[in-house]
Amino acid sequence: MHESSETSSFGDQLVSLMPRLRRFAIGLTSSTHEGDDLVQSACQRALERTEQWRPGTRLDSWMYRIMQTIWLERLRAGAIRTSFLREQIEGPIVDGVRDADARTTFGKVRRILDEIPDQQRSVLLLVCVEGLSYREAAAVLDVPTGTVMSRLARARKTVMDRLDGMPSTAPAEASTDKEAAHA
Repeated sequence: MHESSETSSFGDQLVSLMPRLRRFAIGLTSSTHEGDDLVQSACQRALERTEQWRPGTRLDSWMYRIMQTIWLERLRAGAIRTSFLREQIEGPIVDGVRDADARTTFGKVRRILDEIPDQQRSVLLLVCVEGLSYREAAAVLDVPTGTVMSRLARARKTVMDRLDGMPSTAPAEASTDKEAAHA
């Protein structure tokens, strides 16, 4: 009976995380279709390995880690091809000019996110979109907290510079020797 209630609790928690998992996956993959596929694969892996999750720990961090692992496995296997799908922002148009500006900015940000290195994009999504602390993001990505901070700083600078039309002073792909030693 105890195992059944733990399974139910796990399932309920997993269901409640779906919007956040989907948002992270779409940001990671740059595609709604591939993001949904990633969420499905991560949920399947989590359900097959529920014994590895420890009740009382953060399920969201565990799921983000599973998703990150699956995504990296797919990238390494060459299974993922970058897609440049354009998403429409849904909802009523309140102000045509403001809506057009929002769509333009959203498109620019999507393109910039597609261009920055996966490691920086993952940190940016986990911290800025999902609201994880640096320490939590470091645990999900299995890197030191300092590495999260440096990747996030470079990702933010790159996004802001490119939005402002300025080239970044340091290439987004470059990593410091210190980060390379911790990665």
